[in-house]
Amino acid sequence: MAGRSTEIVRKPRADAVRNRERVLESAKAVFSAGGSEASLEAVARHAGVGIGTLYRHFPTREALYEAVYRREVEQLGDLAEQLEDAPEPVEALRRWLRANVQFVATKKGMISALALVAHGSSELHAYSFERLTKAIDTLLARAVTAGAIREDISAEDVLRALIGMCYMHDQPGWQATTLRLLDVFVDGLRLRPADRTAGAKPAKNAGRKTAS
Repeated sequence: MAGRSTEIVRKPRADAVRNRERVLESAKAVFSAGGSEASLEAVARHAGVGIGTLYRHFPTREALYEAVYRREVEQLGDLAEQLEDAPEPVEALRRWLRANVQFVATKKGMISALALVAHGSSELHAYSFERLTKAIDTLLARAVTAGAIREDISAEDVLRALIGMCYMHDQPGWQATTLRLLDVFVDGLRLRPADRTAGAKPAKNAGRKTAS
């Protein structure tokens, strides 16, 4: 009996799982509002748990940053999977990209605090880059297969463009500007009816059409 009991793996208690989720949600809110100077005590108060409970789940500030970061990346990946069956593939891509802008807009302070953690961990950077590019690639592939967008753009191209647009401005109102630029960017990926008929790539044929 003793040998058998040692093989049992205990699952986390339901209240412990709820506390962890509450801490992550509160950390997201507190770090967004206060940046890297926001205290773990403030996170615990916001979550309605004791500081000891927070430390049991996340022994260091960096551990909490990384957990929040990973959770957000996972949620964006999950959203891409949910959008795989959306009726309009271009609008699905647009919605996913807009979700990223909303993510950055509400959590810019936290992302600034996470920068050192993310860049200091090659594994974390690789994980987030792979998860996000996979999400974009799935949505791009659907739109290309549907003949809705040009095929000479990669997931990495889209991700770099998105990051550039989000961090180009920090002034008040940057989000509205970024969303407008994002719409221009997505609409620029669309194939015109003539391009679909000819099977042409806009970048290679625009000049030829004008010359003729």
